[in-house]
Amino acid sequence: MATARERDEWAHAPFDTAAVERLRSLISGFDANQRIWLSGYLAGSSASAAAAAHPAPGAAQRAAITILYGSQSGNSERMARLLHDKLKEHQIESALLDMIDCRKSHLQEAQKLLVIVSTHGDGEPPERALSLHELLRGPKITRLDHLTYCVLALGDSSYEKFCEAGRQFDARLEALGAKRLRPREECDVEYEMPARRWIDDVLTLVGTQPGADTLPRISESESRIATISTAYTRRNPFQAPILLNQRLTGRKSSKDVRHVELSLEDSHIRYEPGDAIGIVPKNREDAVDALLEASRFDAETPVRADSQTIGLRQALLDYFEIGPVTPTFMQRYTAAIGSPVPAQAGESPDAMRRYLYGRHLVDVVREYPPAALNPADFAQLLRPLAPRLYSIASSQRTASDEAHLTVSVVEYESLSARRHGVVSSRLANLAMDGASVPIYLHRNGGFRLPADPRTPIVMVGPGTGVAPFRAFLAEREAVGAGGRNWLFFGDRNFESDFLYQSEWIDARKRGTLTRIDVAFSRDQSDKIYVQDRLRANGAELWAWLQDGAHIYLCGDAERMAPDVHATLLEIARMHGALTDEQAAEYMADMQSARRYQKDVY
Repeated sequence: MATARERDEWAHAPFDTAAVERLRSLISGFDANQRIWLSGYLAGSSASAAAAAHPAPGAAQRAAITILYGSQSGNSERMARLLHDKLKEHQIESALLDMIDCRKSHLQEAQKLLVIVSTHGDGEPPERALSLHELLRGPKITRLDHLTYCVLALGDSSYEKFCEAGRQFDARLEALGAKRLRPREECDVEYEMPARRWIDDVLTLVGTQPGADTLPRISESESRIATISTAYTRRNPFQAPILLNQRLTGRKSSKDVRHVELSLEDSHIRYEPGDAIGIVPKNREDAVDALLEASRFDAETPVRADSQTIGLRQALLDYFEIGPVTPTFMQRYTAAIGSPVPAQAGESPDAMRRYLYGRHLVDVVREYPPAALNPADFAQLLRPLAPRLYSIASSQRTASDEAHLTVSVVEYESLSARRHGVVSSRLANLAMDGASVPIYLHRNGGFRLPADPRTPIVMVGPGTGVAPFRAFLAEREAVGAGGRNWLFFGDRNFESDFLYQSEWIDARKRGTLTRIDVAFSRDQSDKIYVQDRLRANGAELWAWLQDGAHIYLCGDAERMAPDVHATLLEIARMHGALTDEQAAEYMADMQSARRYQKDVY
């Protein structure tokens, strides 16, 4: 007799009624060991399917069209998969290849190369694209005169080196003799519409180029299996009711971190551990009104926003970033109003960053009124209001109609004004009496549990970076995974900032969490961070790696992630007796084999 929970889970299964009954009848006769084996087998089958999406060199070489992507947060990969599906719909065969898997032979054998790459950090390619970036600039690469290509570059115009990685790949391919199919497309944070236009152009070009009639075609039956994207997007979000909004940090904490539970009932959203929830942002009304007052613009003046014409106030509420100011915006803005850059900011890039620290758009407008601009031109200087992504902190196996988030509320004082995070402060103030938030699913295929449930995993997640690991552990426990689980967590103070402390203790008692090591930086005079705990346990960590462990890292990209990476290299040298070069190669191989995965921001 099925329990209520089992009936609820089966209600969401992607099978018809007859198939559900057959599966339930079959599984009910399995003991615990048989169920664990079956889950491992199915995970392995899924891995085989994933391997088809990340083809071996031979598979990529056989295809006339190679889609090559370099992704940091999953956007480039998502567009690459969409293009792959569109080609299937046109019955044109193509190979989908992650840049980390691309070898010289792929480039030599490809005929048409469709490159989709994001820019990370200070104009750099994503980590998984670095090896290809170095190959193209190194002495081992040969001429690519036989190749035609085009580039879709994703970036953020608030950074000085906008779409720099895409520009470099484009220029280097041209320098090596490859022929450009169409000009490079550069996309800002609101990338979907221009990216889809680029995809439409590519579909036309590959069908009209000489030799297009000889492109490998796929059968009609194969074309039917193209991936169907989720119905919910930023433009068509699901309104998720708030089920729980609970503060995790103590009263004495310097931070306000919330555990938020959202209802997915009737949404049919299916997520995996490692995925994120995108929340559609909306600026605070008081912040927009303060900006309108400072600029003296008419709130109802029509402006262009997101391919439509609407009133300026509505555009500022829904479509444009009006918070912290970037050096790129400051330079463009002062040029547009005919004013020199502030003297104290023009000395160097560092001086500009110091000047802008704590300044929001309203502060700049008050200091440098946009009298020379009309509202439409002013709006075009602003960058799009980007959605906020939060790692899902739950497993759908145990929270079938829910998605849990771990949210650090952004609130601070600067220039005698109270500042609020666009989404986090809004979430913090939502009650559980009918409030909802507009969401969509953001898949992160580059941050996944091992296919084999027996594989040990090491999770490094300081602060809110621990969120996906709560999901990882819930998933591993739900499927009865036999692999060991080791968590490294860090924050400021043990008493007030130990996020999910009771849950980790319970998981440790149950044996789900094999080991947990913590670092609280402000509980002693010498600050201790997660990388210090990694270093202190280097010998055992190296032993886990030799047993096939996967390492996962989530959190701050600017300081924590590089520090942890440097520590892992140090451990490889010290406990693996590797040289600097061998240690770097070892970590690169780990990353290539998807045993070292990062979700950093």
